[in-house]
Amino acid sequence: MRIKVISSLLAIFMIFATVASAHPGRTDSSGGHTCRTNCAKWGLKQGEYHYHNGGSSSSSKSSSSSSSSSGSTKKSNKSSTATQKKATPKPEYITSSVHVNVNGSKVIFTESPIVMNNTNLVPLREMAGALKAKTSWDSKTQTITVTKDKYKLIFTLGSKKVKVNGKEVTLQAAPKEIKGTTYIPLRVLVEGLGASLTSSGNTLTVKVKE
Repeated sequence: MRIKVISSLLAIFMIFATVASAHPGRTDSSGGHTCRTNCAKWGLKQGEYHYHNGGSSSSSKSSSSSSSSSGSTKKSNKSSTATQKKATPKPEYITSSVHVNVNGSKVIFTESPIVMNNTNLVPLREMAGALKAKTSWDSKTQTITVTKDKYKLIFTLGSKKVKVNGKEVTLQAAPKEIKGTTYIPLRVLVEGLGASLTSSGNTLTVKVKE
């Protein structure tokens, strides 16, 4: 009888010892709880809050969620920026396909005419030669003078102002130098020298009074 009592007491003692060595209390919704007993055994301090099974606080989850959201936003912004097309700047001028005839003879240009601001510009040297006009250049004033008989035109490179027989006229496109070739607006040059200009498709016809 005494032996049974002793055995029962030992069994009860072992059960309590096992329970005491385990983590006491239930974990909360975050997976942790406050340590109340045997804290030192688990490397904790009395009353220290800790987690089980890799649990994390709601603030950590929130931070992680926020960080993830921020990362997604940055990626979205980068993707949006990458897909935006850069505006292609409009060219200052384009090559023209026009042909110029003077009194029935085609003018041969060493460089193709150009179109700038909806205006046909042609190489000055060949065009002046076809019109039997003389040209002179003043490097100090950047002016080009074209004369024929009683007619006189004074152009300034880069300026839309031109003097036509003493009268100032405003052009749509200014004279321009491209790779050593000076381009002049065709119509003002032709009409300023007393000739006429008509167009038919890609052909411009100049009639010079003899």
